[in-house]
Amino acid sequence: MNPFKAFTLNWWEGAILIVGTLAAGIAIGTYWHVLFAGYLLALIIIAVVGLAYHAYVWGKQ
Repeated sequence: MNPFKAFTLNWWEGAILIVGTLAAGIAIGTYWHVLFAGYLLALIIIAVVGLAYHAYVWGKQ
C-alpha cells in the first residue's frame, strides 16, 4: 500500500476536504490560541511558503 500514490478528486470532494481542514484549523486555533501565540509568525511564514509553492505548481500545469 502506497500512501503517496496520485489520485483525482471531484470538485465537490476537494471542497469538502478544504472546508473540513479549515474547520479543524479554526477549532484548534480557538481552543489552543495561547499555545500557538508564540509561534504565530513562523506559522504564517510556513503557510505563505506552502501556498506559494502550491500556486506555482498549479499554475505551471
